[in-house]
Order: sequence, then structure tokens, then C-alpha cells
Amino acid sequence: MKKLFLTALMAISTTAFTASAMAAEEWGLPDEKISRFEAKVVDVLCELTGDCPNNCGDGSRQLGLIDGSGKLILPLKNNVAFAGAVDEFSDFCGKQVIADGLLTTNRGYTVFVLQFVKQAPDGKWRRANRFTQKWAKRNGIDPKSKQARRWFAHDPQVKAIIAKNGKLGLGLAADKAYEAKQ
Repeated sequence: MKKLFLTALMAISTTAFTASAMAAEEWGLPDEKISRFEAKVVDVLCELTGDCPNNCGDGSRQLGLIDGSGKLILPLKNNVAFAGAVDEFSDFCGKQVIADGLLTTNRGYTVFVLQFVKQAPDGKWRRANRFTQKWAKRNGIDPKSKQARRWFAHDPQVKAIIAKNGKLGLGLAADKAYEAKQ
């Protein structure tokens, strides 16, 4: 009996740990609120303009979430700065998901910081950490390499934008003027 009790206790503990492991973590952001909700994955530009290519633009457009009340929610990426959530949601274009993360408000707009996602109603939870691996594959780079960890310094799109608009985004002349003052 004692052995059965301990086995049951361990099973309950493991289940509780697994369930809590798939819960968003607070970051201390302004007005943050841990949030888990069901929503449809959509192409944001399609929702705003009616320009709707197949499969949400095949990874070339920002993806968003439409919640049960019809509200468009703009997701940010959990673990890679400036990466967006396209790689996390691209498998779910037009499908219902359950998203887990933080809602936060900054200067009047609300965003959702995605930490976990699964297909609704009972798909398998996965962390929102797919960007680096997918980026490395798209660019023929080892996902465990320093280049992949510092993807922003090696990304062809980022390099092209900087070459055109400068590091400050204000043009090459503004970069030169700024560097001259330093």
C-alpha cells in the first residue's frame, strides 16, 4: 500500500511539474499579465488590408492572433530579440491555437509576448524558441554556431537594410555625421 501511495504521489508531482512547466513566466514588464487563450493564427496584413496570399504569405509576412472576441493581437517573440513570431506560428496559418505568454501594454498599445503554443484543442505544447534553428537552416548555417546565436549580425536582410538606410535607419549621411561626433 505504501509503495502504491508513493507511486501515485510521484505521478501527481510529475504531472503538476509538467503542467506548470508549460506556463508563462513573468518578466517584470509594465502592466504584464500572464495570459493563455485560444485564437486563430492570421496574416496581419491580410486582416488589415484584405491582401491575402495563400498560406499567410509563406513566412514573408507578420502573423497575428484573432481571439474569440474578434480582437487582433500582435505577438512578439519570447526568446530572440527582434525575431517576430512568424517561425512560431507558420505551421498554424488559419488554424486555432492555444497561446501562452504575457500581455503587456506600452504607450497605449497592447502586445502579446509568446512563450508557448499548441494547436487547439489538445495539441502538444512547444516552447516559442524555433527562430534560431529555422533561421540557421534558411541560411545554411549550423544552428549551434556563434553565427546563429548572433543571427542579427549575419542576416542578409538586416545587412541589406543597413547598407541602404544606415545603422541608425536615418540614412548613410546621418550615420557618418553621428560617427564624426563620437
